Amino acid sequence: MTNRLDTRQWPSINALSMPLVEKLISQANTLNIGISQNAIGVTIVDAGIQFAGSVEAGRLIAEICMGGLGEIALNENSNFKDWPAGIKVTTESPVLACLGSQYAGWALSHEKFFSLGSGPARAISQREELFKELNYKDSAQKTVLVLETDKIPPAEIIEKVARDTGLEAESLTFILTPTTSIAGTVQIVARVLEVALHKAHTLHFPLENIVSGNGEAVLPPVSKDFMTAMGRTNDAILFGGYVQLNVKCSDDEAKKLASDLPSSASKDYGKTFAEVFKYYKMDFYQIDPLLFSPAKVRITNLKTNNSFSGGEFNEALIKKSFL
Repeated sequence: MTNRLDTRQWPSINALSMPLVEKLISQANTLNIGISQNAIGVTIVDAGIQFAGSVEAGRLIAEICMGGLGEIALNENSNFKDWPAGIKVTTESPVLACLGSQYAGWALSHEKFFSLGSGPARAISQREELFKELNYKDSAQKTVLVLETDKIPPAEIIEKVARDTGLEAESLTFILTPTTSIAGTVQIVARVLEVALHKAHTLHFPLENIVSGNGEAVLPPVSKDFMTAMGRTNDAILFGGYVQLNVKCSDDEAKKLASDLPSSASKDYGKTFAEVFKYYKMDFYQIDPLLFSPAKVRITNLKTNNSFSGGEFNEALIKKSFL
């Protein structure tokens, strides 16, 4: 794919996110999270393993994941009467904030440990093909990586991140958010806009044509069972997520994006995520990648001021998943 993104003025997402990391650490006690240093001096933020964590911790972590370029707010969700809590995401830099930072694209594994890394460290390490297309490389003296895991990463993983970012251990912060935690639930559902950006990219919609965006999703109840928690956080977006994108293109292209973007356009739509996952015998990569998208979208073409909508909320599947 030809890259037409003009990234020359893109800011350092590491520099922008560091004040948020410092705020998270300084408020550890009130946020119910744990802060520690490992043997080589890396800072470990426990946001749900041995510490309870909190909704506010999850909100802050979500803003860190977006490289300081997104605003995350809790809001009242009126789409599902039994689940009134929701989360809203807004950014004026959706490609960098969502794909360049928030997307969990850095696969890290050692023996029995596996996690996908998200956040500003990805733009320094450049371990993903995506960054060639984005034509963006960040450099900073400090960085942060967010892992969706319920285990402290082994020394080999920490050393790999230090090596790939070229930074000393004292300059690295790892934030750990289990799927089964309060903070984990919040920061996963806060990816509603990122999921839409990723699917637009998968559909080969030109990234340079996406100007800004916002999204919202219903917040599910937390579950201590991993399968249930994974299902609910995905379903919150698949059946209860709504994204609005401002784009510059032809009306035909905008209309097609509105039609193709919602989760209902996938062949695997119609069951809860847990049911789909079990159907494919727990093989995540057998699931149709086009399933991962918001329930409902609205695409506004800034060239013509015309808007196009697609998809719909699915209260029945939200109820089935959340109860």
